[in-house]
Order: sequence, then structure tokens, then C-alpha cells
Amino acid sequence: MDILTADICDEYADQVEVAEPILRPFGGRKRFHGSAVTIKVHEDNLLVAEAVSGPGEGRILVIDGGGSGRCALLGGRLAGLAAENGWSGVLINGCIRDSAEIVDMDVGVLAMDTHPLKSRKNGDGQLGNSVSFAGVTIRPGDYIYADEDGWLVAHEPLHQEA
Repeated sequence: MDILTADICDEYADQVEVAEPILRPFGGRKRFHGSAVTIKVHEDNLLVAEAVSGPGEGRILVIDGGGSGRCALLGGRLAGLAAENGWSGVLINGCIRDSAEIVDMDVGVLAMDTHPLKSRKNGDGQLGNSVSFAGVTIRPGDYIYADEDGWLVAHEPLHQEA
């Protein structure tokens, strides 16, 4: 079922936060939605790897990488795990790598840009806290809707699953 962000804005403008257009699409899935799982890291993707290795259940992994452009927090291997494990999408306030692979994967991926350098893997970061970037705040369990026009946040689902 296609749920378009423009239609949501028309009908539910007072119930959503619309993100500023700082993230670009990279994944094979251009339209996706789901409840948010949040991670806050800085140039370290061990928590990201642990998250996408588990069941996604149609959720969206929201990674606040602090807007760092110095390394990638997601690459082809982790994006592939996200797709295989049923994640609807991954939003990254930071960079990805292996973009030529990720474009063909059945998972939505929005990120600031690409960078060839991999991140550290120390396990530094926080899972399950509110994160803020692109002019919006995302709490665990908030609902994310994304498509070709952008993405937005609602505190509860604004649709019924078919």
C-alpha cells in the first residue's frame, strides 16, 4: 500500500513533523513506513550492525550519527542484513558507503551522503533514546513515513494496514 507523504501532510498537517530535506535516497525501496527504533552514535557502527542483525518486523532504524561526514555508518553488508531481516528502512544522519549495491536492495535507505571510509566498531552510542535532526525529534516507537518527496514523523500510525 502506498502512503504518500504529501497526502499525509494534506490530511494530518497538525499531527506530523516534516523533516528538512537533508537526507537523500539510496535504497531500492523508495516508499516505506514503520515504527522507529533509534540509535545515537558518533563514527561507530557496532550498534547499527547489532540492530540490523535482528528482526526488523517492518520497523525503521533511525541513526543519529551527529551529521558526521567523516565515515560511513552503513554499507552494503549491513544494508543487506536490514533487507533480509525485514527492516522497512534505515534513516541516517550521516553517511553510507557501497551505494551502488544498496540501490538494488529491497530496503529504504536515506542518508546525508556517501563516504568510502568505514566507521569504528567500539560499541559506543545509545540505543532507544529520542534523537533530533533535520528539524524533527524522533522518539522510539514514533511512526516514520518516507517517499520520493521526503519523510515525516507522527507519534502514532496514521493509516490502517491492509
